[in-house]
Amino acid sequence: MQLVIVESPTKAKTIQKFLGSKYKIKSSFGHVRDLPKNKLGVDVDKNFEATYIVPTKAKKVVAELKKDAKGADEVILATDEDREGESISWHLAQALKLENPKRIVFHEITKTAIEEALANPRTIDMALVNAQQARRVLDRIVGYKLSPFLWKKISKGLSAGRVQSVAVKLVVEKEEEIKKFIAVEYWDVEAVFKKPGAEFSAFLNKKNGEVVDKLEIKNQQEADEILKNLENATYIIEKITKKETHKNPLPPFTTSTLQQAGSNKFGYSAKMTMSLAQKLYEEGHITYHRTDSLNLSQMSLVMAKDFITKNFGEKYSNGSKVYKAGKGAQEAHEAIRPTHAEHTPESLKGELDGPKLKIYTLIWQRFMASQMVPAIFDSTAIEISAGNYGFGANGQMLKFDGFLKVYPMKFSENEMPALTEKEALDLARINPAQHFTEPPARYNEASLIKALEKHGIGRPSTYAPTLSTIQDRNYIIKNEQKRFEPTEMGTIVTDMLVKNFPQIVDIEFTAKMEKELDEIAEGKDTWQKTIKDFYGPFSKNLKEKYDEIPKEDLTVKTDKKCAKCGKDMVDKMGRFGRFYACSGFPECKHTESIVKTTSAGPVITLDINCTKCKTGKMSAKRSKRGKIFYGCDQYPTCDMATWDKPVNEFCPTCKSILVETKKGLVKCSSKTCDFKKDAEPSSEAN
Repeated sequence: MQLVIVESPTKAKTIQKFLGSKYKIKSSFGHVRDLPKNKLGVDVDKNFEATYIVPTKAKKVVAELKKDAKGADEVILATDEDREGESISWHLAQALKLENPKRIVFHEITKTAIEEALANPRTIDMALVNAQQARRVLDRIVGYKLSPFLWKKISKGLSAGRVQSVAVKLVVEKEEEIKKFIAVEYWDVEAVFKKPGAEFSAFLNKKNGEVVDKLEIKNQQEADEILKNLENATYIIEKITKKETHKNPLPPFTTSTLQQAGSNKFGYSAKMTMSLAQKLYEEGHITYHRTDSLNLSQMSLVMAKDFITKNFGEKYSNGSKVYKAGKGAQEAHEAIRPTHAEHTPESLKGELDGPKLKIYTLIWQRFMASQMVPAIFDSTAIEISAGNYGFGANGQMLKFDGFLKVYPMKFSENEMPALTEKEALDLARINPAQHFTEPPARYNEASLIKALEKHGIGRPSTYAPTLSTIQDRNYIIKNEQKRFEPTEMGTIVTDMLVKNFPQIVDIEFTAKMEKELDEIAEGKDTWQKTIKDFYGPFSKNLKEKYDEIPKEDLTVKTDKKCAKCGKDMVDKMGRFGRFYACSGFPECKHTESIVKTTSAGPVITLDINCTKCKTGKMSAKRSKRGKIFYGCDQYPTCDMATWDKPVNEFCPTCKSILVETKKGLVKCSSKTCDFKKDAEPSSEAN
């Protein structure tokens, strides 16, 4: 009997179907060894030697795997193909005391891929293991060394992270940009022309033969002057340019672009999108979902071409189109794609539930579209003269749908009426319009992941946990528009790190560290040297800052009296935001919540009446464990509380308030009503 060990029970179940009774497939349920929780676990004086333990929750699994391994003729490690998976295999070999175990990898869980992997086993790749070990040790050092500093200088319970702190800094810097932004007024001028049965618009874009920047029409006075000059103008079509334009399909998904699309189309968090993709991969529906590669196997290219030709016709096939990812992508991996082209979303409706089917549909459509021809549009550009001024109009009509047949995207169609050059136009009206420049948009999940990827911060496996961690730590929160805002604590911690540990939150330095980890994975460097180069300056600076930096005084006096002892209450800053505390602490430990109406505060008051008492307002609050829940702002008079977020809409069936679940569903708050629907999507992907 041959024992095959994978990470998850779902993956084990899928592989077992392909291999039959000669193989026993067991799951390790993730990592079986890790650094200890209650201490550093890294000996900085002995070449950063790491001490790994088997966590309590993994001891039973390890004992069972040891027993299975003893009774097996051969042990095969089949964990995921990335650094994390390689590391799990190494830890399994160490924990089970395996000698020269076989290691197999595959991009997809299909019978063909598994059999090919079994026919071509290899040994554990220690370069990949060391790269992952370097990341783990580096992050442990930063977290365990820097967090106590934050406890002493700001507040207990705080923590710092190498990648997470940079992500928070991006959000804080964006907020600073917004605060400093000054809106600038500008105007544009629209001319509406009429033809029999039709009207079309053109916009002012020339003055004295020069193209006008919109910001050059600075105020109403300038706009009125232009209108006055145009009072008796004759509008003549000077030039009509017609041409075909092509819109190319997007490449297949990588981890980051899938997370962005899941956020934009369905409002899914990166964590939720990755959880759904993980299930799809383990069930054999898609290829490995943690990748930054755009590479596609030759088999998949042939598969796509055959499907497109058979179902849509040869005119839709683009042959076998190859895409190249940016520098640093792991081209040995593949992009995310369906394992079988013929498994259309429609054919899997009975097998996949709603959210899982949505993500699969995205992946299937994006992959198929990437192998199809561009969409073709008939475009028309019109230049119109009016004395010393010029107007421009553009029209576009879809001529051939191409890849849009399977991957719908928003585009505008604007058919122009029949026009000829030198034709005089009949002006219907002219519309001056005032505008103001907009401040930069706050990050949402999609744009923050895009920014991290652009700067080279993190890797495919780190985006989702990074975003989850900095929200769990209450350094950033999502506002009502699902955009990220820094909390007061997030800003305070970031300012402290920027002033005293600039390298930790420096984008270029963090990106450089990622490149060094890549070099370790390629066998070009040792992980101990990388850690040593970082730790020396970091440790010296940390020691100096302990002596130099005074503790932040974040306490504010108030006129409020303690309800228990009568002493003054003070406004204090805690890990999860501000709260009232008795100044008589520790003799009196009475505390009270502070209700704030700002989305950056610890409590967000919603414009929704309490569903229980009908008089209070529903508020978002944080529990003692930092989890967000929703309750009445009249507490303790009213004890209404729910984990699901109320929305300002009522059930069409029973008239109870509707709530939005963490899985993106809107359902009735009444336990006796089963009404539900999908949450509204926020926007189109990409």
